[in-house]
Amino acid sequence: MRRATVATLLLVVLTAFLPLQARAADNGEWSVEPADSAITPRTAFQLSARPGTTFADRAVVTNSTGEPLTLRLHVADAYNTPRDGGLAVRGREETPRDVGTWGRPEQDVVTVPAHASVTVAFTLTVPGDAPPGDHVGALVAVDERVRPGAGSFIGVRRAVGARIHLRVEGARHPALAVERLRLTTRNPAVPGTGDSSTAVTFTLHNTGNVTLDPRASLRVGGFWVGGPATRHLTNLPTELLPGEKVQVTESWEGAPSGWGEVAVTVTASGIGATGSAGFLDLPWILLAAALAVTAGGSAVLLARRRRGGRGRSAARSTAG
Repeated sequence: MRRATVATLLLVVLTAFLPLQARAADNGEWSVEPADSAITPRTAFQLSARPGTTFADRAVVTNSTGEPLTLRLHVADAYNTPRDGGLAVRGREETPRDVGTWGRPEQDVVTVPAHASVTVAFTLTVPGDAPPGDHVGALVAVDERVRPGAGSFIGVRRAVGARIHLRVEGARHPALAVERLRLTTRNPAVPGTGDSSTAVTFTLHNTGNVTLDPRASLRVGGFWVGGPATRHLTNLPTELLPGEKVQVTESWEGAPSGWGEVAVTVTASGIGATGSAGFLDLPWILLAAALAVTAGGSAVLLARRRRGGRGRSAARSTAG
């Protein structure tokens, strides 16, 4: 009983939210895709409108299994997952704020026969005060049955979403920010007993109103030895939605050692942003040499002070 209760509380919604080049959003059991237009097949609902416009469109829900499948439909907002930047959609239990409040399917629940398809109409009404720019969401079909997950206490609800990409007419403002940049190095407590590791971490923030495909590079300045002064970063989201933040972390083998500044520059759609942070990472040999030089200098200075003190004492004795 306790296991069943916990499994009911810990529901995970898994959404197949595929790129635009995919033919349909499909998880192997059911798929959702736009109904083909009279001219050309569509891979997503791509719309452009003025505020106050209402669209009527249709989606095709296909059941690939051998039994009837009952699914609940809703329109949801899309977002970037904070850790890896992948695209996902909000669940029904989350309060919609954008496309999820503007769209409504004709049917909330649909039953699709085995190996068959059902066409479902839906409408999308853009508010009169909708801000210009890109608004991304999906028409989602959810199987509300709770299935066993990876652990004994986790249940899973599966969902598939066909993308809605809406551009509201008006001024476009692409903008980016690089926030909270840091270079983290971990060295073994005892030299030679393990490998050191370095990671570059920063938050990439889309502060504009259009979807961006960011590219990033890193540059090191100061006094350092080791790896190259510049490198390209690859662990970036392919689509960064307006207003979204993603934490980017990338390991750096052969990172330089020393002290100075590291700067990350991100570009997209003709604009760019740079963030910088200081770093201090002295190799053991360099650190030992610096300590030896400091200790040697201190010893020389102390010896000079002692000789100077003996000289002054001798002079006072002769005068006496």
